Amino acid sequence: QGEGPYTGIEQLFIRFYGCNINCSFCDTKQDIFKEYSIDALKAVVSAYKGIHSISLTGGEPLCQADFIKDFLDSIAVLGNKIYLETNGTLPSELFKVVKLVDIIAMDFKLPSSTERVGFWQEHEEFLSIAKQREVFIKIVITKSTIEGDIFKARDIISRINPGLTVVLQPNWFDMSQELLNRITSFKKYFLEAGIHNLKILPQAHKYAGVK
Repeated sequence: QGEGPYTGIEQLFIRFYGCNINCSFCDTKQDIFKEYSIDALKAVVSAYKGIHSISLTGGEPLCQADFIKDFLDSIAVLGNKIYLETNGTLPSELFKVVKLVDIIAMDFKLPSSTERVGFWQEHEEFLSIAKQREVFIKIVITKSTIEGDIFKARDIISRINPGLTVVLQPNWFDMSQELLNRITSFKKYFLEAGIHNLKILPQAHKYAGVK
């Protein structure tokens, strides 16, 4: 795992094809996929021993929530922890699988960063469901991120649970000292709202040259 507070943890990644949004900074090409039945995917997973957890990532894995629910039911006997990486915009789909996952890595998609529409209501509903599990927030900061979006994200997190871990992640494509300085300046807004478990973390796997 190369992002967030679980950086360095050994995981098996299952990358789901497709996404319901298209962020300007997306670094995952959606140009090829392989289909699996539940039994075939279970057979692949069963071969891996000693890993910390299975990461469901994408794309957006919750676009295939019904498959994920049946798949996680089928591998429950293996005893693996399940780590869900999600854009946090599909609360009704999360509801289907939330009791089957252990860790939720939830993105806040700021419209000034993604250059897409905002998902403020969806994020609040999603986090309200996700809080029954271990959850942390990841917010990608770009050179176009505005303070107003930071305030909105901060206020939602403060209402739901100010004790959550929040990761401010600099956009790899915008990486510069200027960007890091802006992120540091944003940090104070979270601290003012009582959100103290705050981390500024880049994508470690990019530095290691790993996809």
